[in-house]
Amino acid sequence: MATAPRENHREDVAGRANVQDTPELLAYYDELDHLDAGALWTVANKIEPWQPKSSSVPVLWRYRDLRDHVLRSVELVSPEKAGRRVIYLNNPGRREQAAAVGWLYSGLQVMHPGEVASAHAHSASALRFIMEGKGAYTIVDGHKLTLGANDFVLTPNGTWHEHGVASDGSPCIWQDGLDIPLVNALEANFYAVHPNLQQHVGHPVDDMSHSWGNPGLRPAGAEWTRGYSPLLKYEWGPTYESLQRYARATDGSPFDGILMNYVNPVTGGPVMQTIGASMQLLRPGEATSAHRHTGSVIYQVAKGSGHSIIDGKRFDWTERDIFCVPSWAWHEHANASSGDDACLFAFNDLPVMNSLGLYREEAFGDNGGRQPLSS
Repeated sequence: MATAPRENHREDVAGRANVQDTPELLAYYDELDHLDAGALWTVANKIEPWQPKSSSVPVLWRYRDLRDHVLRSVELVSPEKAGRRVIYLNNPGRREQAAAVGWLYSGLQVMHPGEVASAHAHSASALRFIMEGKGAYTIVDGHKLTLGANDFVLTPNGTWHEHGVASDGSPCIWQDGLDIPLVNALEANFYAVHPNLQQHVGHPVDDMSHSWGNPGLRPAGAEWTRGYSPLLKYEWGPTYESLQRYARATDGSPFDGILMNYVNPVTGGPVMQTIGASMQLLRPGEATSAHRHTGSVIYQVAKGSGHSIIDGKRFDWTERDIFCVPSWAWHEHANASSGDDACLFAFNDLPVMNSLGLYREEAFGDNGGRQPLSS
């Protein structure tokens, strides 16, 4: 009986697997299959590519297209039944992982005044970036954080956390970002619901911001040994002011404009062990050069409008839009305004890349550093 052909990843290059199928080899591979084994040379060129080949594709999620659908979910499900009322962003190349790009998850969560989502904890690290509304708050291990538009908030792995909107607030929408796909790929995810469903607030409101959010200053005698930042909330006002001040002192990066990383004030490193975050400012009319790097990035437009070119495809964005850059994809950004700046919030998996020694970066060398547009 003839053996069916198999996928073949041969490459006629010295040092690469280049074994031609024969009836005898195909029968041999079938025998190995029955032993839950296989011949490496049949898949070596596939599993060890010459360079990263992301299954993710660049995507732009327009806020104006999603907002009505996000708000409609309020009529359809309650926080009590849904756990979290979220519309998640699903990359066409990563649908099985429910990932927005690479091993990163993103979703848009909505809550109305007076609503509270119950407290839970999980192994995945999480963040939220506030898009609109007033009165939102998050409680992390008993620390209550009040939130406004463009504030960046951490709910690190293993912490009890819950969200709500004050009764005198307005409907609030924010982006959730997590490393759920990564933690699931590592088969290390745990989840727990708080035994009381809600936490007791055991500290003054915004105490972590008051203690750890003072530039160049650290509370005397304060100790912090956890792997994530004690500054659980990074406010938009001071962040934007810092970008403007930094812009007066530097020409910035040719690839990212005026870029500043959110950091752990204790270590100077990333805010969480698996997720990093940044805010960048593009000056009026600024267009960056293209580069690529290992590691995936999800951007949210915090201010202004412009476009990005990702692997030769142009994506025009405006405030609150979200877009992704897959690992090792060429990308460049441009501010559409000649009179005002634009700001991009981003979160990424670069702490993982750096910790494992896998980070690599490359500039686009042709065409003056600008990508040609694909059809």
